[in-house]
Amino acid sequence: MKLPAIPPSLDIRFISVILLVMGLSSPGKAEIVSLDSGNIDDILNNAGVAMVNFYADWCRFSQMLHPIFEEASNIVREEFPNTQQVVFARVDCDQHSDIAQRYRISKYPTLKLFRNGMMMKREYRGQRSVVAIADFIRQQQVDPVKELHSLEEVQTLDRSKRNIIGYFEKKDSDDYHTYEKVANILRDDCTFLATFGSVSEPERLSGDNVVYKPAGEGAPDMIYLGSLSNFDLIYAWAQDKCVPLVREITFENGEELTEEGIPFLILFHVKEDTESLEQFQHEVARQLISEKGSINFLHADCEKFRHPLLHIQKTPADCPVIAIDSFRHMYVFPEFKDVTVEGKLRQFVLDLHSGKLHREFHHGPDPTDSTPGQEETGGEAASSPPESSFQKLAPSETRYTILRRDRDEL
Repeated sequence: MKLPAIPPSLDIRFISVILLVMGLSSPGKAEIVSLDSGNIDDILNNAGVAMVNFYADWCRFSQMLHPIFEEASNIVREEFPNTQQVVFARVDCDQHSDIAQRYRISKYPTLKLFRNGMMMKREYRGQRSVVAIADFIRQQQVDPVKELHSLEEVQTLDRSKRNIIGYFEKKDSDDYHTYEKVANILRDDCTFLATFGSVSEPERLSGDNVVYKPAGEGAPDMIYLGSLSNFDLIYAWAQDKCVPLVREITFENGEELTEEGIPFLILFHVKEDTESLEQFQHEVARQLISEKGSINFLHADCEKFRHPLLHIQKTPADCPVIAIDSFRHMYVFPEFKDVTVEGKLRQFVLDLHSGKLHREFHHGPDPTDSTPGQEETGGEAASSPPESSFQKLAPSETRYTILRRDRDEL
């Protein structure tokens, strides 16, 4: 092929672009690993960071992302050649629907970040460009643990954040490597710090030590008492401290919470009403701690979330209000004052899991439930239909639709 004449004054980078377009120069072969049920656990568990593209071949946006994803992989591979440090992978969700279901993939393409086999709650939401994806992976390589060089620095910590501090004899130790692994996974939820050697010695009276400093001036420290080399134990402890049992839902994190794929138990309250929030938090911890993982415990600002309230036939004047959002329907807890009644809030959640709330939503109270005007001996029901154990509502919109509509109208 005869090349076009190129003036000597042209920058050499322009020449490279021309050669690339003409096919005479090509980037390195993209190292995208195709995941299936046979290799996914092994590959993800052995990857420090894995960026996974969940796609469908018929999806136009998936098709558009493929070359971008591959080029980003090429750039990252040059900077991080260790194939276990960073992995770019993909899942054909049509061919492997079991994997898509496992990770609750509901739209294509979806980019998910994994650390040591654990899927991060926050999916990649940056620009779908080579530069943006490569920059995102670079950010993930930044050390999540900040080293403190004096114990005096501990006194000046930002107490508006949740801080975890590790006091270690040396950096090259199993204890610290486990701590660093936990910090990598929870880096978005807590600030992780560490001191070493002589600096940390006053805090290592009985060996390496890890302390949680909650947000808020004067909040008491909490010391980790388990084995520092046991990842599962310290991760569970740190997650419990870094991720509150009852979280606030906002326009910014609403879609991320939805993507966790489990229903919401939400307290709608006026922002200044901290009393009802504290009461809700207490009862969730007392009655529902065993349900953690099967339902998200959230609280929301009544004023900001007027539309979801209207959707359940409530206004800010009705707050505090407790409701369950199953992503199909919304169900209202009858009276907030009953939240302290032993077992009542728990039964409300159990009725969701058993399907009772859904049945009653469509068909009214279960026949086995005793209702006003109907004796247990089988007497006739009252002429007016009995009320359900919850307020019957119109089918809910998707969570993101509500959040987006509220945000756009602010």
